[in-house]
Amino acid sequence: MRSILVNCMILLTLFGGGVAFGGEKFQAIYNGESLQGWDGDPDFWSVEDGAVTGQFTKQNPLKGKKTFIIWRGGEVGDFELTLEYRIFDGNSGIQYRSFEVKDERWIVGGYQADFDANNDYTGDLHEERLRDRLAARGQKTVVGKDGKPQVVGSVGNAGEILTKIKQEDWNTYHIIARGNCFIHKINGVTTSECRDEYEGRRSHGLIAFQLHAGPPMKVQFRNIRLKHLKKRSVK
Repeated sequence: MRSILVNCMILLTLFGGGVAFGGEKFQAIYNGESLQGWDGDPDFWSVEDGAVTGQFTKQNPLKGKKTFIIWRGGEVGDFELTLEYRIFDGNSGIQYRSFEVKDERWIVGGYQADFDANNDYTGDLHEERLRDRLAARGQKTVVGKDGKPQVVGSVGNAGEILTKIKQEDWNTYHIIARGNCFIHKINGVTTSECRDEYEGRRSHGLIAFQLHAGPPMKVQFRNIRLKHLKKRSVK
């Protein structure tokens, strides 16, 4: 167990700060003007105030449980993603290394950087349609070969982390995926860390944003930037 944590900590030290290595640079994957390169239900996804905006109302309800807008620029494996988000009511999340669900349009499953207006799940690592919560806010976890997470440490007090998150205002989410190590940060504060040892874990897939059914809600994303990371071994 100790070697697993040490290796993951090496990755976090090298790549957790967003430093470019070997020519790797952040690239914008949203143009700030249109949904070109993105694919979602036009009844619920649009551009508003220069941001990707998901919204439903009493007059225009979300009939299914969830819907997603998917980035069609390719799949991601090892990467860093930074963006700004703000949410008005409801629940959302940032999907990564995800897959499209067969015969269901605009529905995906896979790893998710969670957040919601009540901050019940904000900062968590969740796995949509598969293993549910893998690391809660404040936790450092290792997921065993059986797919079950074990808490092995802390990245901070969950309540104190919440004091850094702004309500109904712009927050910066930073996701780092390197091999089977995953780090979530909001406004520069690490919210969760996970090393996934499950043999069936996903190594690559799609990026997408979630709109979750429930009371009327609105969520926005802007300044969306992606950096593909070259695979490196850790000794």
